[in-house]
Amino acid sequence: MTGRARARSRGRPPGQEAAVPAVGAASVHQALPVQPPGRHQPRVHPSLLEEPGGRGCQRAPQSVPQGQSERRPEGLQISVGFQELSLADRGRRRRDFNDLGVNTRQAIEHVQESKTGTSGVMIKLTTNYFRLTSRPQWALYQYHVGYSPEMEARRLRSALLFQHEELIGKTHAFDGSVLFLPKKLVNKVTEVFSRTRNGEDVKITITLTNELPPSSPTCLQFYNIIFRRLLKMLNLQQIGRNYYNPNDPISIPNHRLMVWPGFTSSILQYEESIMLCVDVSHKVLRSETVLDFMYSLYYQVEEQRFRDACAKELIGLIVLTKYNNKTYRVDDIDWDANPQCTFRKSDGSEISYIDYYKRQYNQEITDLNQPVLISQCRRKGGNMIPGPVVLIPELCFLTGLTEKMRNDFNMMKDLAIHTRLPPEQRQREIGRLVEYIQKDDNVQKELQDWGLSFDSHLLSFMGRVVQGEKILQSGNVFDYNPQFGDWSKETRGAPLICPKPLDNWLLIYTRRNYDTANILLQNLFKVTPAMGIKMNKATMVEVDDRTEAYLRGLQQSITSDTNIVVCVLSSTRKDKYDAIKKYLCTDCPVPSQCVVARTLSKPQTVMAIATKIALQMNCKMGGELWSVEIPLKQVMIVGIDCYHDTLTGKQSIAGFVSSLNQTMTRWFSRCVVQSRGQELVDGLKACLQTALRDWFKWNKYLPSRIIVYRDGVGDGQLYTLVNYEVPQFLDCLKSIGKDYNPRLTVIVVKKRVNTRFFAESVGALKNPPPGTVVDVEVTRPEWYDFYIVSQAVRNGCVAPTHYNVIYDTSKLKPDHIQRLTYKLCHMYYNWSGVIRVPAPCQYAHKLAFLVGQSIHREPNLLLSDRLYYL
Repeated sequence: MTGRARARSRGRPPGQEAAVPAVGAASVHQALPVQPPGRHQPRVHPSLLEEPGGRGCQRAPQSVPQGQSERRPEGLQISVGFQELSLADRGRRRRDFNDLGVNTRQAIEHVQESKTGTSGVMIKLTTNYFRLTSRPQWALYQYHVGYSPEMEARRLRSALLFQHEELIGKTHAFDGSVLFLPKKLVNKVTEVFSRTRNGEDVKITITLTNELPPSSPTCLQFYNIIFRRLLKMLNLQQIGRNYYNPNDPISIPNHRLMVWPGFTSSILQYEESIMLCVDVSHKVLRSETVLDFMYSLYYQVEEQRFRDACAKELIGLIVLTKYNNKTYRVDDIDWDANPQCTFRKSDGSEISYIDYYKRQYNQEITDLNQPVLISQCRRKGGNMIPGPVVLIPELCFLTGLTEKMRNDFNMMKDLAIHTRLPPEQRQREIGRLVEYIQKDDNVQKELQDWGLSFDSHLLSFMGRVVQGEKILQSGNVFDYNPQFGDWSKETRGAPLICPKPLDNWLLIYTRRNYDTANILLQNLFKVTPAMGIKMNKATMVEVDDRTEAYLRGLQQSITSDTNIVVCVLSSTRKDKYDAIKKYLCTDCPVPSQCVVARTLSKPQTVMAIATKIALQMNCKMGGELWSVEIPLKQVMIVGIDCYHDTLTGKQSIAGFVSSLNQTMTRWFSRCVVQSRGQELVDGLKACLQTALRDWFKWNKYLPSRIIVYRDGVGDGQLYTLVNYEVPQFLDCLKSIGKDYNPRLTVIVVKKRVNTRFFAESVGALKNPPPGTVVDVEVTRPEWYDFYIVSQAVRNGCVAPTHYNVIYDTSKLKPDHIQRLTYKLCHMYYNWSGVIRVPAPCQYAHKLAFLVGQSIHREPNLLLSDRLYYL
């Protein structure tokens, strides 16, 4: 198991973790009688809550402890328009709007005049942005709309409010709780009454909260509401943050899948103007409900394993409820509850789930004995709502792909035809949306009423392609084709910088895999001499194909001299892999390599696979493969990434990786396992202190510069990062010594961006080459930020990575920061090519992923100077 499969599993996009209906129920975990879904008497659930107007639930920022809110680097401010918004108002909206008001550039002196680089060859680029060519020149009035009793469904809230169109006027923008009007109502607080179809009277309170001048940044939120309304007018349906066209589905019948094409959009202020960013999006739906899936599973597994099998297959999945087109994450299954159970609404009255879904969404539930699904992590105005959230399996459709589906090569190939669009096709799809907007009279009238208009052509500008790097390997210098971003052919057969001998190592296998183990051994003997690795014959250990047998074999065979353990596994069973890794990373710290026997079954590829395994083994033992030229001296590079344990939901893991030498070929690695409620940065401070101690042991001096690449930062977390995490790092550096004052740079790395760049070539569009840097037009004026396209892709469009320098006392030129970042994308030893993020970020991700998936506690620090998690 080389880790390639695990590397694909890089966490779901936050946008998929969307809002859940406002029904809560306490989850009960008990041993239950075995039977198909349901067969229980109704049970009353106490202390259940309703919440109006759920807007979407992304990963939330770490809370700032009391007394820390003022600790920010000098000069940082929040834009005026965002100070005017209450925290609750900001928190309930899309979290990426929270990042808008964080102006980090004004505190970085050397980029006040210019943040652009100059090195490289100019290249003409097109991007998926449209300029906003006109906008309202009058004041906007912002109102908060409250309902009594509370109404959950946003459509119902809108319908009730729009019964009073003579009061608010025909020109309005409403997102479920915030109303924007071009006119001021007579009273600051206006109360009106509406009636539902069921004859229930609802009091609506419309309260003036803000008067916004045309220049206010809060108007950006209003523009986005208007644009979302245009998408609705085009009959696109909202799921999570994006809009999809259910009337134009792409069917993949061979795999029982359906793909809804759609769009993601946002309107923000960029360098020169406000612009609309549009990208294509695809929602993969499966043609079965959760209840269908549970019944089919019931007939596939033994009765006593049914509930465990359901939990294993369903927990962590994202489901879609078509009655409100929202997606939810399944956190648990409550087998003690069923749709006949009742819960208490916020007004104190009780209602059954059957009646609730009939009244709120006009949905009939037919299976009265099915269990219910539980979804956690409900937030309202930034605060956790007590009690989980209940969903009915019959009303939930499965979305996305299972691990089994992802491992199905043919399925992924068939799916990629429709979802991985090449540049030309992607541009056509984006252009189609613009055509729809221009041709629809109702949409054009809406834009005219608000005084809005967009450019019909994609934005074009000049970017730069920086010089390709030379690969240095044991005195040899290799050039590679920068178009492909891969040097595996060029360096094949060349000695490594630092080969580690295989003097005393174990090869563990089952009797069934005896031949496979010998094939691996023979091929390792063939490939290692050219690398400079001295290799003795392995100590061969045959075990039964049981987890306990593997562990017993390890305990009996490992000695203090063992370099590494190689386990040949007969399958990809996670429990066996986890047990081996947990033992060898915590209880008995020895580097280990797991290989699935099937990967060595093809004679034509076995030599190439043995080469990759030998390289991985060398890294895990502390060896060094290649390097690139790093001109900066006395600099320590740090990479941080987070993994959120979606299965337990209780802990987050932060991987911390820092360089130990000048050539960036040796790394210190440590993990922080953080329980809910703990501050992540407290553990990161301990990591930084240990890393500096280790640096000193290696170099006999402390670094004069520290550059931190911070990955794993969700939308809306920038404020917390700048105001709490960065000051904590500065405090940590002060604690090292009175005279120690290194220059610190903190760069936020963001992979999940909707920005795409296309290179223009002889009238056609293609992917820009690796090394393309963009620091104009589509960057933000209040940030010191840039994009780099570092990797090459064979299919579809290449995705750039966004870098935002949020703190910088190093005074390095933008060119130097950009070049260093690109160089570090060459230093990931698990791939002989350029990757999408700097190597320390990918190492930190791999470490956090291994701990979160398999080990669940901090690895032994005796392994901290080796890349044992590759």
